[in-house]
Amino acid sequence: MARYTITGIPVSSGIAIGKAVFLNRNRFEHVPRHSLSEGAVEGETERLKQAFAQTEDYLEGLRKRVPRELRDHALIIDSHLMILRDPKLTDKAVNFVKEHRINAEWALEKAVGELRDAFSALEDPYIRERMNDVRMVAERVLIQLSGELTDFSHVQGRVALMAHDLTPADTVELSLDKILCLATSLGAKTSHTGILARSLQIPAVVGVDELEEKVQDGDLVVVDGLKGRILVEPDDEELAHYEELGDQFEAYQKSIIRFCHLPGETRDGYSVEVMANIELFEEVAQVIDNGGEGVGLYRTEYSYMNRSQLPDEEELFEEYSDLASILAPRGLTIRSLDIGADKMLSHFGGFEESNPALGMRAIRFCMRHPDIFKTQVRAVLRAGIYGPIRIMFPMISGLKELRYAKAVFNEAKAELKREGRDFDPLMPFGIMVELPSAVMVAEFLAQEVDFFSIGTNDLIQYSLGIDRTNRGVSYLYQPLHPAIVRMIKQVVDAAHMSGIEVGLCGEMAADPFCVPILMGMGVDSLSMGPQAVPGIKRIIRQTDMDECTELLKMVLKSRTVSRTNRLVRDIIYQRYPEELTFYSSLLDIEEAN
Repeated sequence: MARYTITGIPVSSGIAIGKAVFLNRNRFEHVPRHSLSEGAVEGETERLKQAFAQTEDYLEGLRKRVPRELRDHALIIDSHLMILRDPKLTDKAVNFVKEHRINAEWALEKAVGELRDAFSALEDPYIRERMNDVRMVAERVLIQLSGELTDFSHVQGRVALMAHDLTPADTVELSLDKILCLATSLGAKTSHTGILARSLQIPAVVGVDELEEKVQDGDLVVVDGLKGRILVEPDDEELAHYEELGDQFEAYQKSIIRFCHLPGETRDGYSVEVMANIELFEEVAQVIDNGGEGVGLYRTEYSYMNRSQLPDEEELFEEYSDLASILAPRGLTIRSLDIGADKMLSHFGGFEESNPALGMRAIRFCMRHPDIFKTQVRAVLRAGIYGPIRIMFPMISGLKELRYAKAVFNEAKAELKREGRDFDPLMPFGIMVELPSAVMVAEFLAQEVDFFSIGTNDLIQYSLGIDRTNRGVSYLYQPLHPAIVRMIKQVVDAAHMSGIEVGLCGEMAADPFCVPILMGMGVDSLSMGPQAVPGIKRIIRQTDMDECTELLKMVLKSRTVSRTNRLVRDIIYQRYPEELTFYSSLLDIEEAN
């Protein structure tokens, strides 16, 4: 048995076995702390300001040295420069030195702590993850204060890279061809480490509990990017198992990539469009390489984060038109800003909410800030002449919000026409169905839009009343709960009754256990992380629509989650045993009912 088995969040699939090398550990755990005499305060303040200036020079220099293959990551260095130049962090730290007469390192730690407390109150994991950017920047300042500049020259051979967190600056200095896999103490699915690992196609696990306590330099480790596990000093039996599993996964990947550019079509000719969800421009290449038939969900929030000024129409237009041009003739579905007042306090000095998940989010935020909303809508309409773009509005609860969004959409078109600008006057207009109320009035909503996209992540959370990131109740996140199955079917039926397309862009779309059931309902498209596209396409191509229809009938008769899970597991295991070896899904969900 391994000395330790520790777990985290799998963010890039695959198996890697190698010697661990730690790049950095949590620098804030060992910050020197001492008080200052009154006469030393001015000098310490100057030392802190100089460290900020030196860090800025360092990042500027680093940006110029970004190698070609990492050019897209220069944008992240830009975001770190913006954080560094934001007076919120600098002023807080300087004030701590002056008011509490403490050394610069301690003052910086206290400033980061205050910001961390503010971020931790936010509900959205993506936004909470941005706090890591603030901490990364502060760690760079700490390095300047300590005078211990990072030296990665000791990294030799191909290694399993461990780190407290991996900054974009770290990635520029590393020889990435020597990295077998990545594991970090911090991070989430949307972290830079995950994005980097997926672009390099190496296994990665982030948010690993006790990584810095359990792993030492030179330890032999297995990094399981499929299940999110790290085995430290595995025994011979475990090593043999993971070597075999790694070989099987590589062979599986090669087999599915070979056919990933074929259409998503069942053996009896039923077509399902298989697309990808992305949030960064740099992920487009992976969509195309993996056979994605378009982008079914482009999350636009990233363009608004970590900056002192919001993007203007021209900047958004360039971003969306570039994306559309690269993807064409594939389709691009752009989701309008899905952000809330709780996430934008730094920009707007907004208001606090006791329960932001149920508060001023998405379309509600856009209704409160129509100027921001219309700026984005105009940019999307103008970009529509560069490729087939659809616009989609999130968190619609009923006709009032839908009609507001539609009014802004039509106003933007009228304005562009008066101004003589080029735009797509026939751009399809759709909504995400992710609230129970939208399900119940889906037949009315369907009569006023061109398409539906079912956002199952939020639909499940709001319907079952659980936070899936809460470890105490995450076992209740059950995609095949009878209520969820019936709700999805109701939406699909309502869409088709009105003659519009309906797709699904939540995690259910990438779950092999759920896909045949969704196909039995007649969904027109599935959209998922780019890595999942080849595997899901293969399942579709091995399937008959009659089988899916029969499976759905049996599932609809099931009254409990446990019975549905057993039913699906037995059938799916018989049909697709190879694919299921490499996926975590219903088998890992505790049967609560």
